[in-house]
Amino acid sequence: MAELATWTPPKIRKLIEAQRDYAATVLTVDAVADFWRLQDFARRKARAFAGVTQIAMLQYPELNSKSANPMVGDARSELTAQKDAIRRSYLRAQASEFALVMFSRSTCGYCQVQWPIIQRFQEEMGWQVTLLDLDKHPDLSARFGVEITPTTMLIRRGSQQRMIIASGVEAYPNLAQMAYQAVRLLRGDIRPEQFMTGPGEDAGFFDALGNGPVSATDPRALGGDLIDASTGPKP
Repeated sequence: MAELATWTPPKIRKLIEAQRDYAATVLTVDAVADFWRLQDFARRKARAFAGVTQIAMLQYPELNSKSANPMVGDARSELTAQKDAIRRSYLRAQASEFALVMFSRSTCGYCQVQWPIIQRFQEEMGWQVTLLDLDKHPDLSARFGVEITPTTMLIRRGSQQRMIIASGVEAYPNLAQMAYQAVRLLRGDIRPEQFMTGPGEDAGFFDALGNGPVSATDPRALGGDLIDASTGPKP
């Protein structure tokens, strides 16, 4: 077993699989026991890795999701309130620059469910919202590429920028979050890789670009590898 400690997990896995197949073929007590000894070694190694991981998370809290996503109820409630406040403040500040359009049809029952949600967004964020009936304006379907109703689209005033933020019925919290993300993207506040970054998460654990570029198309990554691949894994 001492030699196994120097092996990489893929190499150990291959040995375990080979021993399992051998044991299942010969069906001897010793062969089966050897298989379970290897399994036991793998279990202990996994537990050791988990233990060292706990230490690493304590020493380097920036690697731990709990630093940005607490599990305790009161802390989560406070975090949710902070995110809502940041999102609301941001969207209200963009009310003069953006608007929502909901495409509907007279035969669309779901549209009657979605429209009050859009109106709530208008009341809370101060945005202009418009309801467009595709039955009355069939040309709009081809113009905006909309087939499904209800479809909610975010548009930027004075430009050709627009983005669908909901196809079908969407709950208010999700609609507000998608509007927040879409506005940030269209304004250039974030890159596409950061589209899932929520309020207050910039440069944090949940920001995909918090520790630098992750895409080969990122201007900061152009010019080659960011890390010297010849150095190998660090101990």
